[in-house]
Amino acid sequence: MTHTLLLVTKSPHDRQGKEALTTATTLLDNGERVLVFFYGDGAYTANRLMWQSADVPNISHLWVALAKRYGLDLPVCVSTALARGITDADNAHRHSLDGENVLPPFRLVGLSHLALYIDDDTKLIQF
Repeated sequence: MTHTLLLVTKSPHDRQGKEALTTATTLLDNGERVLVFFYGDGAYTANRLMWQSADVPNISHLWVALAKRYGLDLPVCVSTALARGITDADNAHRHSLDGENVLPPFRLVGLSHLALYIDDDTKLIQF
């Protein structure tokens, strides 16, 4: 089955990080199958402690709303997330970190998760 994989490598504050959300919304609204993977600075999107002023859309919360609306999975590369100070409870415990800050339903996964998304019918768009 053909699907589009959006590889989000830019911060949610970056123009391309915002374009990833717009593209996902458009594709899903058109009934297309979409997979998303957050990698590198894209991991910042999963930080529940990232504050945003009221006059600027909170991209992280918009991803959450989109995920709830369409049942979209929001996997984040665990190693790039940890390197940017983003962790879930399991990794906080494993690495003796003080607390967790992943915004549900984002979840930390291994890079192999990305590899499983890619097959002959995958259209990849990197942001």
